[in-house]
Amino acid sequence: MTMVGDQIPLIDVADYLAGKPGAAEKAARDLRYAFENVGFYYLKGHGIPQALIDAQYEAAARFHAQPMDEKLKVKVNEHTIGYMPIQEKAAPNAAAQGKKPSQNEAFFLRRERSPDDPDVIAGRRFHVQNQWPPNLPGFREQTLKYVDTMEALCRKLVPLYALALDLPANFFDPYFEKPHYILRQSRYPLLDASDDKVASIVPHTDSGFMTLLPPNKVQGLSILLNSGEWLDAPYVEGAFVVNGGDILHRWTNERFLSTPHKVRNISGVIRYAIPFFFDPDHNATIECLPSCQSAAQPAKYPPITMGDYAVWFAAQRYNHMAKVETPSAAVIAPGARATEAWKS
Repeated sequence: MTMVGDQIPLIDVADYLAGKPGAAEKAARDLRYAFENVGFYYLKGHGIPQALIDAQYEAAARFHAQPMDEKLKVKVNEHTIGYMPIQEKAAPNAAAQGKKPSQNEAFFLRRERSPDDPDVIAGRRFHVQNQWPPNLPGFREQTLKYVDTMEALCRKLVPLYALALDLPANFFDPYFEKPHYILRQSRYPLLDASDDKVASIVPHTDSGFMTLLPPNKVQGLSILLNSGEWLDAPYVEGAFVVNGGDILHRWTNERFLSTPHKVRNISGVIRYAIPFFFDPDHNATIECLPSCQSAAQPAKYPPITMGDYAVWFAAQRYNHMAKVETPSAAVIAPGARATEAWKS
């Protein structure tokens, strides 16, 4: 197995995507190692054209280059769709760490929906229409092309997760018939390297099943290793950085890690990031997988729907969601790895 920085597995899925015999099993073994030991891996051979990735970075920069009054025309709503400025008040998870507000602004979008979609008409949480900037020609078309391509890739990767967990390759199919996804297009201003109370994004875990970060020459991402040390994630040409979140950690009875990570932009230039978050269906019930429990290792968490978990998680991360009614913490019992190293 190839390792990046002597710590993080590099998984090449080109043979798997080409349907070569034995390639799925090999990739699944590597993925199992990655999640049982690190919680992150680098993904090569994914087939996403670099030109498409570059175009999306350019689209993100175009969005953030607009005047503030233009960006506020699509201000983020209770569905976490739209533009979120840099916050004046620390979000609950940042405040709990004694940190100042994360220094990033972001534009969020979810699955594109038509006005006559029954969920849109009903105003169902996280199922309303996207907000698109009115004066940015071509932005919508480019972004939809990108998210459609990313969703297709994620769907192809899901069977590897099943095989890595000793399950049939199609096990997760019912959970991803119409999955949740979010594209977050972020801009990170320059930070004062001497002020360790300020971060571009404070140490955190992600909420869901799979997060994909495309190659980014402007570094800033750091990953918390099992040793308690922070590793600055190296740039690997053409490789996505992929991690799992708390839902995967919970679903696997903590077998697969949800690893804390953070961003500090002390690169000397503005940094943009376009993470793609891919999660199960809103109504999917997340309960301990059969291959991850036994008489000696019973399930640690009660069942919960993906939608309920997503609402609870968003309330911990974003001030605009903090007052939304959420499931109780006792029901959620979040499985993120806890460590004092988060505060370093």
